[in-house]
Amino acid sequence: MKTIRDVDIKNKRVFVRCDFNVPVDKKGNIENDFRIRQTLPTLEYILKKGGSIVLASHFSGGELDLVWERVKHSIGENNISFLENLRLNKGEEENSDEFAKELAALADIYVNDAFGVCHRNHASVVKITEYLPSFAGFLLEKEVEVLNKVMENPETPFVAVIGGVKFESKSKVIERFLEKADYVLVGGKIGLSDEVRMLSSEKLILPTDNVDGFDIGPRSIKDFCNIIKKAKTIVWAGPVGYFEKHPYDKGTEEIGKEIIKNKQCFKVAGGGDTINAVFKFKLEDGFDHLS
Repeated sequence: MKTIRDVDIKNKRVFVRCDFNVPVDKKGNIENDFRIRQTLPTLEYILKKGGSIVLASHFSGGELDLVWERVKHSIGENNISFLENLRLNKGEEENSDEFAKELAALADIYVNDAFGVCHRNHASVVKITEYLPSFAGFLLEKEVEVLNKVMENPETPFVAVIGGVKFESKSKVIERFLEKADYVLVGGKIGLSDEVRMLSSEKLILPTDNVDGFDIGPRSIKDFCNIIKKAKTIVWAGPVGYFEKHPYDKGTEEIGKEIIKNKQCFKVAGGGDTINAVFKFKLEDGFDHLS
C-alpha cells in the first residue's frame, strides 16, 4: 500500500479525504473529537513537508463549520482549504464521474485517511482515484495494519463482541467473524433479532436474558464476561445495549470494563457508537487500538 511517505508533496495541493463525522449534542457542541485528533498526524506531515491541504469529509450534522473550527484550533488554517459537507452534493453518493472530476481539479495528489468509509462506493473515495495519484494517510495505514493483525494472525482465543440495532448493518461483519473468531458474542437489538438466531454456529453466543429489550440482562453479562476473560484477541464492534440511557447502559459498561481488565489480550474497539461508549465510560486508555 502506497502512503504519503512515498510521494514528494512539496508545493503540491493534497486532497485529504477524512472521516470527521463526529457526534454533536443537542446544543450543537462536539461531544468527542477523537476522529479529528486521529487524522492530525497526516495533516501535520503534509504541512511540514511543504504541501497545502484540501480537506474534505462527510458529516451527518449538516454543515461542517463546527468541525472546521475545531481543526483550525488544532493546527491553524494556513495552507488549508475547507470544503463543504461532501454528501450535500448528490454526486458524492452516486459516485459521480462529474463530481469526482470537480474534486480532483482542486488538487495534485489524493490521500485517503478515512478508513470508516473505504467500503463506500462514493466519488471522494473511489471515482476520484481515477484522476489523481492516490495514497494512504497515516491513520488508514495503521487501521489496515491492525485489521490484518486481528483477522489474519490473531492470538487465540479470538473473541468478537458485536452489537447494534439493525442486523443488516452487521450481517456481513458477523459472518466474517464466524469464519475467523473462536467466539462471536452478539448483543444489542441484533442479538435479539430473528435473523441472527437463524445463523447456525457453535461459535455464536447470544443473550439469554434482556432488560426491556434495550440491554442484555445480568445472566448474559456474566456469560459474555466469562468468555472475554479467557481471550487473547478481542474486537469490539457495537454497544450491546442502549448505552446512552440509564439503566440500559449497564451491559455495555460492564462488557467494556471486562475487556480492558483482560491484560493478556490485544484489544480493539471500532465504530462510531462503540467509540462513543468507550469515551463515555472512560475506557479509552485500556485499548490497544481505537478505530
